[in-house]
Amino acid sequence: MRAYLDFEKPVAELEAKIAELRALTDGQSGAAITDEVTRLEGKAQQALRDVYAALTPWQKTQVARHPERPHCVHYISQLITDFTPLAGDRYFGEDSAIIGGFGRFRGQSVCVIGQEKGQDTETRLKHNFGMARPEGYRKAVRLMELADRFGLPVVSLVDTAGAYPGIGAEERGQAEAIARSTDACLALGVPNVALILGEGGSGGAIAIATANRVLMLEHAIYSVISPEAAASILWRDSSRAQEAASTMRITAQDLLRLKVIDMIISEPVGGAHRAPEAAILSAGDAIAHALSDLAGMSPEQLRENRAEKFLAIGRKL
Repeated sequence: MRAYLDFEKPVAELEAKIAELRALTDGQSGAAITDEVTRLEGKAQQALRDVYAALTPWQKTQVARHPERPHCVHYISQLITDFTPLAGDRYFGEDSAIIGGFGRFRGQSVCVIGQEKGQDTETRLKHNFGMARPEGYRKAVRLMELADRFGLPVVSLVDTAGAYPGIGAEERGQAEAIARSTDACLALGVPNVALILGEGGSGGAIAIATANRVLMLEHAIYSVISPEAAASILWRDSSRAQEAASTMRITAQDLLRLKVIDMIISEPVGGAHRAPEAAILSAGDAIAHALSDLAGMSPEQLRENRAEKFLAIGRKL
């Protein structure tokens, strides 16, 4: 069964009615029922369009976190052929929150680094809900250095609430690992493109998203802190997360206007979770376009372009 968000209740009621009517027509040729189903389907589709045309920042946050939203593994599966994952940071161990390796994107060899949240209880625990530890970021650095050595573009798929804040992670140098990963992004002499799939949370995201081009799905969010954490700090009340989300400018539309990102990728009506294959295909087209734009630049031009892009953020607000 499809999972519905609170604000999708009108759509949920219509689609439940459609399912009931379809069950009645099984094995029958009820023309009247078929006509009613067609009418309700049009009404449900229009209701879905109306709801998603006017989402608030908090509602977009809920869509970005939708449990059925396609994750990193889905993008790799559909967009990358001959994918060969690499594991471990060569210092401490493997971190499954970050998936990385090499493969072919539309015929071009690339390095892929992505954050994976998991689909169910087992995989969410395995991937630590997409919250990477230091070894995850050190693995990302290792992959970026390999890509730079062999002249391969880097594609980053960002989807995390933030870096893991546990004691063990702090003991192993979480902040230093994030800083070194960000520095490795800036130092790349090859094109790098980052795509915000769902949540782009704080330094945990920027560590692999400091790219020549930062793309963002229409209903994704990207911020220095989660709305809940911001509300806890500002008002000591996490229940005011909705209020915080409305003032933080975390949506793709706000961030494009502020020139924090470079492009918004449209999602199917109702969000990427309703038509994952179409959403992933659109993302693939945007990545291909971005890589094509960067293809003729020298290593020094790529570094200067990347540095200037991030230094310019906030200059003209």
